[in-house]
Amino acid sequence: MAPYPQDPDSLPDPAYLAFWRERHLCTLTTPRPDGTPHVVPVGVTYDAEGRLARVITDKASRKVRNILAASPDGTAVAVCQVDGRRWATLEGRAHVRTEPDRVAEAERRYEERYGRRPRVNPSRVVIEIEVGRVMGRG
Repeated sequence: MAPYPQDPDSLPDPAYLAFWRERHLCTLTTPRPDGTPHVVPVGVTYDAEGRLARVITDKASRKVRNILAASPDGTAVAVCQVDGRRWATLEGRAHVRTEPDRVAEAERRYEERYGRRPRVNPSRVVIEIEVGRVMGRG
């Protein structure tokens, strides 16, 4: 894996993309209303071609409330994963989506990456992150 940052308009190298397909616990950092960072463990999927990262979660979660409180135009967030000396971070603007087709697509991608179907949750939403910066080191 090459060092990053990299131009987000070009696809990252194959090793970087493979790292995002491996099963890893990630973190999501959102800004609280007072500006301090809120960091929580999450599952993340990354669609490099679409420049979109996805996190499925409950609509009542603190991370969702932080994003909704920040701005209707989305807010800056970061998702990160680490495995020994390998690490990868995606930064971008997050939006909370409730449309059933978007939630279903996020669930499908989660199952593909993590090897298990997410539990049924009628309050599920998806945080979609429009990736603007790609970083990492192998």
